Amino acid sequence: QVQLVESGGGLVQAGGSLRLSCTVSGSIFSIRAMGWYRQAPGKQRELVASITSYGTTNYADSLKGRFTISRDNAKNTVNLQMNSLKPEDTAVYYCNAVVNYKEYWGQGTQVTVSS
Repeated sequence: QVQLVESGGGLVQAGGSLRLSCTVSGSIFSIRAMGWYRQAPGKQRELVASITSYGTTNYADSLKGRFTISRDNAKNTVNLQMNSLKPEDTAVYYCNAVVNYKEYWGQGTQVTVSS
């Protein structure tokens, strides 16, 4: 019954910003690591950023300084603040979380950055 739902995607011009959110719902006993991945057409899904339940973060090297991941444990949410967006950031962004010792994925939200 665990469900992850992303929101906040959309179309922006290069240099703009977006804030993605992901909320976990269902029969939740624990949420450990949470993160964001992205996948562009014809490419492999790649890690964007992850965060532990205590706030330790990890970022893809190429995204450090532009993207910030955060979470609100009380609300079972994880966020991704994306600044200075580039056309190469265009992808479907997926939320990921370890819930009740199992890994779950959201359905993804489209982010399109125009040049």
